[in-house]
Order: sequence, then structure tokens, then C-alpha cells
Amino acid sequence: MSGLAESHPRRAGWGRGRGRGRADDAGAITLFVVALAGLLLLLGSALGVVAAMVVAHRSAQAAADLAALAAATALQRGRDPCVAADDVATGNGASLTSCVVSGHDVLVDVSVDGPRWLGQEGDLVGRARAGPVSR
Repeated sequence: MSGLAESHPRRAGWGRGRGRGRADDAGAITLFVVALAGLLLLLGSALGVVAAMVVAHRSAQAAADLAALAAATALQRGRDPCVAADDVATGNGASLTSCVVSGHDVLVDVSVDGPRWLGQEGDLVGRARAGPVSR
């Protein structure tokens, strides 16, 4: 049997590495797969945060649009436009940060809590203006 192993050098180390590559390469694919899985997990988490930021920004903009329309309607009816804007912004999950009446136009700013990831502290804002149609 030892003569067979000496005459066929490939069969001498056949038990290690399943006949392919060198014995010191064992486990390299496992390490690569684990590193790739970690990278994909990090990338997926980052994309999730970006998607949450986009959704929050759209929510802030929609709340600002609705608040500005409510404020302009209240102004035309002789009521306090900023109270109406605050009610609508709060009802849409936002907080009114600014309300400026300029003639028949109303400019509102609202903010929505942004996603918190890796210490990010920024809130997302929306701004809208509403008033009568200018001709």
C-alpha cells in the first residue's frame, strides 16, 4: 500500500482538502462567506435607513402641504391660520415649527422625527406655501 501512495502523489494527501487545493486553504471559503454575509447585512441595514428617511421626508412634506392648505382656508374664513396649521400638522404626526402669514399667503414649516441609527439625530422637515390663485 505504501508503494501505491508513493507512486501516486495525488492520493497521498487525498483525505485533506477533498483532493482539491492545499491543506492550508481549508476554511477559506467559510471565512469569505461569513465576511460577505456581514457586508450584505450592513448594506441592507443602510438601505433600510435610507428608505425610512425617504418615507419620513415624504410624510413631512405631505403634512406641510395639508397644513398650508388648512391655514390658507382658515385665513380666508377669518380664523387664525396658524392654529389650523398646527392642528393639521399634529394630526399628521408632525410638529409645526414655523407659520408665517404674508398677505393672503401662508408659509408653514413642519418637522417629523427621522430614523435614529448610529447616532443620527436629524429631523426631517417639510415646507409649503398656500394662498389664493394669483392671476
